[in-house]
Amino acid sequence: MLIWVSFITLVVIFLALDLGVFNKKDHIIRSREAAGWTSLWVSVALGFSGVVYWLFSAGLVENPSNLTPGNATLKYITGYLIELSLSVDNVFVIAVIFSSFAIPPIFQHRVLFWGILGAIIFRGLMIIFGVALINKFDWITYVFGVFLLYTAFKMIRSVEHDFDPKKSLVFRQLKRIFPVTSRLYGHDFFIRRMGIIAATPLFIALVVIELTDILFALDSIPAILAITSDPFLVFSSNILAILGLRSMYFLISRMLQKFRHINYSLVVILAFVGLKMLFSHQIEVPEWISLTVIALSLITGVLTSLLRPVDEGGDSNAN
Repeated sequence: MLIWVSFITLVVIFLALDLGVFNKKDHIIRSREAAGWTSLWVSVALGFSGVVYWLFSAGLVENPSNLTPGNATLKYITGYLIELSLSVDNVFVIAVIFSSFAIPPIFQHRVLFWGILGAIIFRGLMIIFGVALINKFDWITYVFGVFLLYTAFKMIRSVEHDFDPKKSLVFRQLKRIFPVTSRLYGHDFFIRRMGIIAATPLFIALVVIELTDILFALDSIPAILAITSDPFLVFSSNILAILGLRSMYFLISRMLQKFRHINYSLVVILAFVGLKMLFSHQIEVPEWISLTVIALSLITGVLTSLLRPVDEGGDSNAN
């Protein structure tokens, strides 16, 4: 329990420093700054693998699966890379949401901060629930496996996003609950107008992003559970990847068209972990193979995107 409390406290400190110190004043996150923060978060996450190794070698965390320190470390890194790669798809949707609600770049970090905070809470609950299901019902791994394969199939049939936040059920229901103003009032989520509290576009974008992240978590959490059902490894790898999502958004959101082919990499990753779950009781896949498949899929997606760029119409140019 002490390790869990320490890790969560560390996450809270990171978030407090983020909003209270480094980003206390609203400003536009430039590519250079985003690259620095992305490098920092990736370094922290990969450096935490050393902590994982130490925790398991010292027996400071519960180890129901009797994982060796080295195997636990590999599972953590694999889970982190899965979550990080699947977060790329989330970036595309966040960009659409910000564009739809005309959220200026200067306020986007603030919206993402509170969105990430909510995502941590919801994902924590989903991880606890998912781990409990797998530990109690062996057959649930088959359900997760089929679900991931179905998700991969849906993704490959609709690589281009046609999501319109303003036509979504969430947006329509929010307008029934809150009076909604079309104007921005600084970085405020709510304003009082003629004695009535109204939600600003910042709050609407926040809620849509939050609920969208929950939908993405339905894919990413089962994918990590295909690697390990150890709750600490699943939680720590997932949360550290989510913490770096904001800076990654500002880094790659301006280059979305360059990396459209990376969606096919996500299809391969989801299909692989789905098959791994379906055959988990018959075939034991070494962690280095999982790590290799994920890394090669991402590298291939990036290289293909660079060598075969997508034009404005969405079609690949033949070279």
